[in-house]
Amino acid sequence: MPETKRTAGGVLGGLLGVVGLSAVAGVLVAATVTPAIAISGAAASSAITLFDNLPSALEIDELMLPTTFYWMNYDTGEYEVMTQFYDQNRDPVTFDEIAPVMYDAILSSEDKNFYSHGGVDLVGTARAVISGGEQGGGSSISQQYVKNILIQKCEAEVGTGDNADMTQDEKDAAKKACFDDATVASGVEGYQRKLQEMRYAIALEQKYSKDEILLGYLNIANFGGQNYGIGAAAHYYFGVSPADLTLGQAAALAGMVQTPNLYRLDRPDGSWTDKDGNPINSAADGYSLTKDRQTYVLTRMLADGKITQEEYDAAVAEPITPNITPASTGCGVVPGKAAYFCQYARGIMENDDAFGATKEERTKLLKQGGLNVYLTIDRRLQAAAEQAMTENVQTSIEGYTSAETGRLGAATTSIETKTGRILEITQNTNFSETITDDPNYSSLVYAGNLKYGGSTGFEGGSTFKVFTLLEWLQEGHSVNEVLNGNVQVFKTFRNSCFGDITNNTTLINNFAKGSGYVGTPMRFTADSLNTGFLAMASKLDLCGIEKTAAKMGVVRGDGSPVEVRVPFQVLGSNNIAPIDVAAAYATIANNGVYCTPKAIDRITDANGNEVALPAASCTQVLEPNIAATAAYALQGVMTNGSGRASNPYDGTPILGKTGTHEAKQTWLVGSSTNVTTAVWVGNSVGDADVSRWPWNHLYTRHSVAKPILRAADALYGGDGFPAPDPNLTKTVLYDLPNVVGQSVEAATKTLEDAGFEVVVGDPVDSTEGSGIVAQQDPGAGKVAGGTVVTLRPSNGQGVAVPGVSGLSISEAQSRLAGAGLNSTAGSCPTPGSTAKATGTNPGEGSVVGRGSTVNITVTCSAPPAPAPSP
Repeated sequence: MPETKRTAGGVLGGLLGVVGLSAVAGVLVAATVTPAIAISGAAASSAITLFDNLPSALEIDELMLPTTFYWMNYDTGEYEVMTQFYDQNRDPVTFDEIAPVMYDAILSSEDKNFYSHGGVDLVGTARAVISGGEQGGGSSISQQYVKNILIQKCEAEVGTGDNADMTQDEKDAAKKACFDDATVASGVEGYQRKLQEMRYAIALEQKYSKDEILLGYLNIANFGGQNYGIGAAAHYYFGVSPADLTLGQAAALAGMVQTPNLYRLDRPDGSWTDKDGNPINSAADGYSLTKDRQTYVLTRMLADGKITQEEYDAAVAEPITPNITPASTGCGVVPGKAAYFCQYARGIMENDDAFGATKEERTKLLKQGGLNVYLTIDRRLQAAAEQAMTENVQTSIEGYTSAETGRLGAATTSIETKTGRILEITQNTNFSETITDDPNYSSLVYAGNLKYGGSTGFEGGSTFKVFTLLEWLQEGHSVNEVLNGNVQVFKTFRNSCFGDITNNTTLINNFAKGSGYVGTPMRFTADSLNTGFLAMASKLDLCGIEKTAAKMGVVRGDGSPVEVRVPFQVLGSNNIAPIDVAAAYATIANNGVYCTPKAIDRITDANGNEVALPAASCTQVLEPNIAATAAYALQGVMTNGSGRASNPYDGTPILGKTGTHEAKQTWLVGSSTNVTTAVWVGNSVGDADVSRWPWNHLYTRHSVAKPILRAADALYGGDGFPAPDPNLTKTVLYDLPNVVGQSVEAATKTLEDAGFEVVVGDPVDSTEGSGIVAQQDPGAGKVAGGTVVTLRPSNGQGVAVPGVSGLSISEAQSRLAGAGLNSTAGSCPTPGSTAKATGTNPGEGSVVGRGSTVNITVTCSAPPAPAPSP
């Protein structure tokens, strides 16, 4: 601090010697406290002038206070402390919340004349100066308050600015330097520090009452380690409030303030070592150093008449018995899997710009700002999720712990659809920030993203298909259109942002190598058919799918935008955080309104003022009819599709979607109109195929999801989803063109361009040239989309049966023979009858193969009547 770094020459001028300084100090103090006293002598006059020119205004900053996370106890309707974060463990108290015996102990041991002097203890100051500044003490309570204020100012700056990258050891060393600089600086710097301390102390006395200064001192003083202030010290060392301290406890705490870490009681193996390296002040020696210091305090109290001899004797005889009660700090003290919710909320506090422009500012606010942070977690649903997780998923699988083998991971999160409030976060691992080499432990929040949870998300698999479904609906398509979802190479995809794909050659298969089928998006969604969604995407704009995902709050786990630039990405290759997946599906359940996920309901500062939260809102991003129709399709997933094993069948309407990605990741998302839950079980490390794991990871997602969905329904209920848009559920017919007479190649292109699958059958007899389409089935007209059209080319050997009606039998046979056909004909049963051809079978114009036999149908005329006899 600048005021403690002045040179001796700049401050003390020509003052010489320790005795001279002591005398001048007394004169200066007397002059300041009692200005009427006449001072003579050039040296004294000059010193007074220098003293008056020292800074006198000492700003008392807000105390470094812990930030407290709260969660609701739904049994009582009251918030309770979840945990705290602090650089200094402090619990400020009011004057009346401290036992009188504590005041007596601190005054007798540190400043018995506190209420009668003007801020400076002249005798004590002289004693400290004579010692050369090498020892503490000799200061009034007001002066010690000044020292602690200066120490806090200094410590608050540790690890900031140019020193933001300090290690913890460096920070600890810097904080010790702050203490040493303010308390035991030697030589002329020590003299100058004492003068400045006196100047500040006198100014404080002129501004604040004695009680205010005494209380301020007891709330700021260090009592060893991270324990600051009498409130935290009483609770930490003895498990009591400062109002309930006994004489012995108060005397022990009062004795600590001179050398806090020497006298601390939370190191049973010893807080110090002697010159031979042996531990002292341990449980084994009855905390001997602290006991000696306590006895000194009791002696001073007895001498001042604050206690009786009997009280003194009893307190001295009583051993010091600490009851170490650590304050809850960090997420590691939060019970169960809720530690991951805590860690996610902490990530928001430390990484969101709402709490400071830099990481150091945000961390300082978290650990020193005294904020009250009220979390959105629902402990009832959290408990249900934890039970589902612990009963169904191991923390790890032995032998599968690396990028080569994969590592088991699982996470769940539930979001209130209409608000975005995150209600629970669970994980299969145990929480620890210190254990890094055991796969059963992790500090990463799998449900979160890199910014707030340290995780980069996981491939979304088929949960990502919902964005293709939504874009399908937004472009006016019906979920009951018929498409060809058979396995095939989809050659063409439109992309208005990055360029169309016109010659895709990649063949993408279905799960378990299924062949696919001709069907509707309604069925494709229920079955999660890859080729069905590729068929849909081939009729859409890939850029539109990407934009739909983005407007529903979906980004990659590392914060970069999701990409849908190649067909495979339609099926969920982007890494996404489970919280973002849940929020996207909550948008559908919330009539198209997207609500920013949030883990914090409100924050107040130490004075009860509201603190601004990170920006969050609920915004209409989908038209209600689009959301309603998508919900209609997604309900089919949970009733008769791939998600039915997760359906609790408790009477609450539910929509959902399953997802898998290359045997690495599995998902289940389920939602009522009120709560959306996302469950992920899969590979948390590397790209290993986990299908060989001794673990049924495909079904595990259902066994985890089902009890959570049931609990969410019981707690929050749910209404029926809105009816779908009739225009988006109608059956759609397409025009099938006539391609008879075209070449097989030309006909195939014509039909495929129109969206039909083509199958070329065996050649047929036709008068068309060889290879020309002679037949198509079905014929031209209105048909369902995706209809398979069979083409039959001509073999070039067809002959049209010529007409023979009215010809004689011989003439008919001759005509048929001339066409390359054989023939048969009937005869007349009556002798003399005349036979004529009336037609053929096959009939006139029928196409038959050359050399085929055609039957001539005949009619017989009666024979002529015999001539009459002459």
